[in-house]
Amino acid sequence: MHEMTKGSNVALQVLSEDVGSVIVSLGWGSPTGEGDADVSVLLLDTNGKVRSDADFYFYNNPVAADGSVQLLGKTPTEDGNEDRISFDLTAVPADVERVVIAASRYGEARFGELEDLKVTLADAAGENLLRFAIADAAEVSAIIFGELYRRGEEWKFRAVGQGYDSGLAGLATDFGVDIEDDAAEVEARAEVEERVAVEERVAVEAVAAPAPETLDAVPAPRRPDTAEAGSATQSPARAARPRTAKKKVTLAGATRKSLAENESWREARLFPVSVLKSDRDREMRATSVLLSVMAQVPEFGRRLTAAFGAPAGRMETFAEVSLPHGDTPRRPDGVIRVERAGKLWTALVETKTNGNSLRAEQVQAYMDIAARRGYEAVITLSNDVALEGSQIVDVKIDGRRKHKVALWHLSWAEVAHQAQMLLRHEGVGNAAHAWLLQELLHYLQHENSGCHGFQNMGSAWVPVRNGIDDETLCQGDPRALEVVESWERLVRQVCLRLGGELGQKVLPVQRAKRGADPGARRALLADQLCLDGRLQAELRIEGTPGVLAINADLRTGKLRTSVEIPSPDQGYPLTWAKRLVRRLAEAPADLHVETLVEGGTGGPRGTLERLRPEPADLLPKGNATRITGFRLSLLKGMGSTRGNAESGFIRSVDDAVHRFYTTVVVHLDRPAPRRTAPKEPAGA
Repeated sequence: MHEMTKGSNVALQVLSEDVGSVIVSLGWGSPTGEGDADVSVLLLDTNGKVRSDADFYFYNNPVAADGSVQLLGKTPTEDGNEDRISFDLTAVPADVERVVIAASRYGEARFGELEDLKVTLADAAGENLLRFAIADAAEVSAIIFGELYRRGEEWKFRAVGQGYDSGLAGLATDFGVDIEDDAAEVEARAEVEERVAVEERVAVEAVAAPAPETLDAVPAPRRPDTAEAGSATQSPARAARPRTAKKKVTLAGATRKSLAENESWREARLFPVSVLKSDRDREMRATSVLLSVMAQVPEFGRRLTAAFGAPAGRMETFAEVSLPHGDTPRRPDGVIRVERAGKLWTALVETKTNGNSLRAEQVQAYMDIAARRGYEAVITLSNDVALEGSQIVDVKIDGRRKHKVALWHLSWAEVAHQAQMLLRHEGVGNAAHAWLLQELLHYLQHENSGCHGFQNMGSAWVPVRNGIDDETLCQGDPRALEVVESWERLVRQVCLRLGGELGQKVLPVQRAKRGADPGARRALLADQLCLDGRLQAELRIEGTPGVLAINADLRTGKLRTSVEIPSPDQGYPLTWAKRLVRRLAEAPADLHVETLVEGGTGGPRGTLERLRPEPADLLPKGNATRITGFRLSLLKGMGSTRGNAESGFIRSVDDAVHRFYTTVVVHLDRPAPRRTAPKEPAGA
């Protein structure tokens, strides 16, 4: 991999022949695991300015209509987070000379608080070509990491590393973007957007089972910035100018009343699942359903394939294709082909459902076929979740072959997550597409589809729990490492499900102090499991204070979900305690509230039921003790079985996180209810 220094540049074609599509990744870490930033992209003309405000891509505008730019979102890495951007360089308009790649921090946060700032660029086969590390970030709120620029017919990359004190809005303004960030106007528009979003959801729900002749008469949901944006109408709530204040996300509206005569009536579905009798039936149906929706809903198909280096173009999908391979033809479950400017990008697809595992020899055969036929990728799809630094299947890459084939993996949970994000939070191009995505989601979430995501803690789960119970589990036991890996898969899936419901980024926190090597970090966690019998994880949910912690105590069979919120900078401790209790008016009575004090010694604690009439019980004895924050916790019994059944561990973790967020964390973002009692004295 080519290491770059500040100000240096390199031609992409020197590093790889396959750079029509590239993935740029911006990464960082933080000692606490809570630091984060947001990426942005600006397309500039020969004058060094955007052609229009539409050339500014960030969290409120993540996808280019022509497919040239797509913000893929964040993924956890061994030492922090990585934010990825897909570029189809063949689709970048001819009058765009430079593509600026930047990141910004929100509010008062600064890049000097983060560690290991870096940018990497990978070709369409997923091979990292270059890396640029920024060592002098200092106290700036925005940084230009690098830029792609034209030189004749080729593209080059320049390592920049320039900081901005004025944040994302200042950076964008310097390049000619007309930013609209008046606080009062932003708040007013957020209210309008929330109302319009509710109306749009009603329009989507209205096509749950439409007659073909009525589809075009239904109002289209918002978000014209997709592959079919030219035919979509912009939402009236969308600002004429970009605004860098983050959009308000609204939750799903009420379901329409059914016209069924009684509860035994079942709504007709486009993709029925009741007829599926075998795993083979499930694999064939799931593959066909997914690939057909990808081809018919371009914004969804592009969202899945952009991360694999596919160009933006016309997509066709095929199922059960026969391909020659020695004496016996092979039949991959599916084929994806994308055509742009007369060039084809092709990926073979191998699918598994339920608990079936991918077979290495089968995937290896598809890799060999793809290499011989000049295909670009093999995509595996199963309920398993890929881990950082490890492959789902072990295949060998023949380095002597000039043509490189990329091997990618998708989990069914990730497919459902992307469909949810488009359908429920971001919107699609027209009502027919919304209906297709809704039918896909219904199929994936049906108990008989076999596409439920990670649902089994593995064969080591029961022996490890027994070893913890009878204190015979020793450090270095490989079964403990298997459980830690399964736990990491489960946590990543919980993030996908919760993020899909909320329309917000939910990521597992990676503590930099635990080391940079994924294998070494998991071995350390396995040893810790043997010592104290606990599995621990932390989730960062965008827009919420603190991180959501999960603690599974295998000795006691209890799950603890908790969040720590810092104390306000101003005001009196009694005021803080009263305000917190008021905000938690609708939280469960068994919620545990603990006061955190300076020095780490335990502060007062109690259940919400006991504290509601006496918030002052949260104050420590003695005025000299400084309150640093509050910890809110819920306890729940832990499932005993390894699978996803009602009594299973996986289901219990999913339910615990969902309950804690919806009954506790969600109230922390809302303003406290207005006080009806007289104000407390100023000296309280």
